[in-house]
Amino acid sequence: MSVFEIVFWLSMLLPFFFFPTYLTLASQVAITALFAISVDLILGYAGIVTLGHAMFFGLGAYVAGLLSARLGWGEPISGLFIAGAFAGLVGFVASYLIVRVQHMALLMVTLGLGFLTYELANAMTWLTGGTDGLSGVNTWPIFNHFRFDLWGYTAYSYSLVVLLLGFLISRRIVNSSFGLALRGIRENVRRMPAIGSEHRWHLQKVYTISAAMAGVAGALLTQSTNTVALEVLSFQRSADVVVMLILGGTGRLYGAILGSIIFLLVRDQAAGLNPQYWYFWIGLLLMIVVLFLPKGILGGLSRLVRRNG
Repeated sequence: MSVFEIVFWLSMLLPFFFFPTYLTLASQVAITALFAISVDLILGYAGIVTLGHAMFFGLGAYVAGLLSARLGWGEPISGLFIAGAFAGLVGFVASYLIVRVQHMALLMVTLGLGFLTYELANAMTWLTGGTDGLSGVNTWPIFNHFRFDLWGYTAYSYSLVVLLLGFLISRRIVNSSFGLALRGIRENVRRMPAIGSEHRWHLQKVYTISAAMAGVAGALLTQSTNTVALEVLSFQRSADVVVMLILGGTGRLYGAILGSIIFLLVRDQAAGLNPQYWYFWIGLLLMIVVLFLPKGILGGLSRLVRRNG
């Protein structure tokens, strides 16, 4: 890691010392950032446009919740692996459809899958609780020692560690030959078979990895809040994470984290000023970024550094 990266990750510890009353919000930021990274893997690096990735986030959240509420298993670490594996399995099955369509058809397919999953969870009230949400979730202490407290110290520590691991895994992927192939597919999918690249298989692999990571993020939300609401599968969550990537910059893993921080902080402050019209400020911010920083805030900063360098 560079000096700037070390400073960035150390700055993520500031809420513990200077903003302890915002630790719950900080844990939400870390969880959302992990979800945003999962979407950036397919959108920013592979060029798979999606508006239904909350399907995998929600599946992970429900699997973690059902393990505890229905099966009595609330161990958090194994819960993350099980939720991620299940979401990844569903993502692998869905990838056979995803890789066969492009552009607007791809957008509609991902959107349709998201809506189908949402309505399925809404209809299966006997299992999911429907609009009332899943109750009875009880997450055990991490390593039987660190109990999830009301102030959010454990939740933020736990979420931050998982975010860092997810980031390191993602960076290893995008900096590998596999990641280079993904960028080639994003730039020109028709030329990749000419150099012997199995572009569909590459897309299936990254889509599966992305789904698994989104499932882990959803499980984190369940474990840190002990609740599962139907909203985890909503279109709004899928759309919000795309907005975060546009704000921070796609194809830059740090852009996913930065976009999540900015989006959730603006939402928190704007909702405090006016709970009804806070999306006005998000829309205004999005318009400014798109008009003046088309590659996102991080892209604009990178361009400024290169110009001054």
